Amino acid sequence: MSETSARERLKELIQELAIVRGKVTLSSGKEADYYIDLRRVTLHQEASGLVGEVMLDLLDEAKLEFSNVGGLTMGADPVGTAIMHTARAKQRAVDAFVVRKAQKSYGMGRQVEGPSIEGKDVIVLEDTSTTGGSALTAVEGVRKAGGNVIAVAVIVDRDTGAKERIESEAGVPYLFAYGKDELGL
Repeated sequence: MSETSARERLKELIQELAIVRGKVTLSSGKEADYYIDLRRVTLHQEASGLVGEVMLDLLDEAKLEFSNVGGLTMGADPVGTAIMHTARAKQRAVDAFVVRKAQKSYGMGRQVEGPSIEGKDVIVLEDTSTTGGSALTAVEGVRKAGGNVIAVAVIVDRDTGAKERIESEAGVPYLFAYGKDELGL
């Protein structure tokens, strides 16, 4: 599938499957008139592959060199997996990782799971971001684990300050595949 058609088809699926209208309270505690439930897309059999294509293209267009992708567990998990599988299909070695909200107090005591990110250039992912809090938690965990965060990338930006906060507090670029206006929100 061409980049344009993959991008357009994913946009259609986001609009069809993920946008829920009505009053909701977001994980940030803020209220909104709509909710973007991207797990309905990132875990969908067709859309998952498109997520990998569109996000890998986004990162490549930004000319970023990285070996690992991941973020705070739940929202970022299927995004990282989709990118990993898309990269593999293109004979590229990209590993995924998962960041727990807090370091484990048992076992190996890790906060970041998966192949080691120590000394590696990584992209922190999120499905969507309102305040940037989840991505910033992931950035902190990755840095504690020795990873070098080179950017934060999300599928949908809600245009509610996450970009500015992440760029200011984490000091890395914030990229997104779709803005809320493009999705008709």
